[in-house]
Amino acid sequence: MDELLRDNPVIASVKDDAGLRAVAESECPVVFLLYGSVLDLAGLVRQLTEHGKTVLVNVDMIEGLVSKEIAVRFVHEQTGAAGILSTKANIVRAARERGMLAVHRFFLVDSFSYHSLGRQIAVSKPDYIEILPGCVPRVIGWLRADTTVPIIAGGLVCDKDDVLAALGAGATAIASSNVDVWAM
Repeated sequence: MDELLRDNPVIASVKDDAGLRAVAESECPVVFLLYGSVLDLAGLVRQLTEHGKTVLVNVDMIEGLVSKEIAVRFVHEQTGAAGILSTKANIVRAARERGMLAVHRFFLVDSFSYHSLGRQIAVSKPDYIEILPGCVPRVIGWLRADTTVPIIAGGLVCDKDDVLAALGAGATAIASSNVDVWAM
């Protein structure tokens, strides 16, 4: 995925059927799937992979999945997704152990959440970390100095200035549900 993100640093975050249809026709090669249920997940992933997309499933947001390693096994064996993203260290670690791409999501709301990040990364050993909100270049710069794990800036990345600021601060890629951002 490193090469895909180097050439195309915008990740499409898809949160509904309209976004799914739009991303299928977009140039974005990587998709974060943020919705669905255990009943339709395999079909959603299949639709995206048939359009040549690399799909990572946010297991925290899929209806019917629980925050246990069995959810990772289900996604791996039943959907064909390339990877997962989660806020839970044990889920991210389980994905890595299965050979899947693993993104550990962090909501940075205060200094406590920022300072706990290193301990959680040590447990999860992710391929990437996603920080939310992603429109905070100063924090991205701090993280670049504190970790070697590639950073994805997600959440509230709304326009070209946000994209350029996040990438300029050291993010490897950005994730956005804004269709206009996907075309940048």
